[in-house]
Amino acid sequence: MIALPRRALLGALATAPIAAPFTAWAQEAWPTRSVRIVVPYGPGSTDILARMVAEPLTQAFGKPFVVENRPGGGGITGTTLVAQATDGHTLLMATNGTHGINSGLHPSLSYDAVRDFTPIIKVASVPLVLIVRPDIPVHSVAELVALAKAQPDGLNFGSAGIGASGHIAGEMFKRQTGTEFVHVPYAGDGRALTDMIGGRLTFMFANLPATMAFIRQNQVRAIGVTGDSRAPALPDVPTMKEAGLADFRIDPWYGLIAPAGMPGPVANRINEVVSIFLAQPVAKERLAGLGAEFRPESAQAFATGIREDITRYTDTIRAANITLS
Repeated sequence: MIALPRRALLGALATAPIAAPFTAWAQEAWPTRSVRIVVPYGPGSTDILARMVAEPLTQAFGKPFVVENRPGGGGITGTTLVAQATDGHTLLMATNGTHGINSGLHPSLSYDAVRDFTPIIKVASVPLVLIVRPDIPVHSVAELVALAKAQPDGLNFGSAGIGASGHIAGEMFKRQTGTEFVHVPYAGDGRALTDMIGGRLTFMFANLPATMAFIRQNQVRAIGVTGDSRAPALPDVPTMKEAGLADFRIDPWYGLIAPAGMPGPVANRINEVVSIFLAQPVAKERLAGLGAEFRPESAQAFATGIREDITRYTDTIRAANITLS
């Protein structure tokens, strides 16, 4: 366990009593019992990050923060459970999938990703990396665009599946560059990367941690990253904005979210505790091992980012006519 500095811990908890019209939250001291952090997927990065932040929250608030995996429906099952929770002691480790992509892919969701939740803190961002086969004459985004326009019917791109972040990124790339590629969906990045190395795919937007070993071994070539800033693991690879696509942004993230009605002081206290923890060198090292990065921001900024993601992803999904059927 990584211990929080005592002075920082006391500061994070030194807030006024909470009052709110929502009976589940309206307690003199929150929490009054254990808190459940629902992970809407099986074991993996989301699960690891949830358990990572549960440590300092348990220490800071004096009650257990327990992680519970509730996978199903591409994150919908666990997200629905949290949206409907009324006990005041249930949180969600959300992602840009649950609170961005799914809103565009599933217009009939039983919950509203904005109205039914209170964003607390973005725990980590994990950019996608644009990679190409090393045997083609492409060393930059501009060269990939030029090749696509010279061969409008001969190139393709892979993704971890229909509606995955890499698929959305590929469609966004097509739309913003006026190019055409055939999309080849796979059941996960691993299989797509195998075909990339085997010469059956032209490019893909892949999960950075899953790709780093192949980049280092020169089995694939990295030419861009999708976040707002360069990835620490790939400091020489430009962002898509730096490469000339000013409106291109897909920044996969993981974050803590509560059901609607969490009072601002509670959200801010959780935000502060987790921020202090993630700013420590040991926590940064653990995140780096996952290919992730923590960028401090307020709960309000996180909420704004979610709304922007929903608009961006939904526009791309509708323009590309992406459906799961």
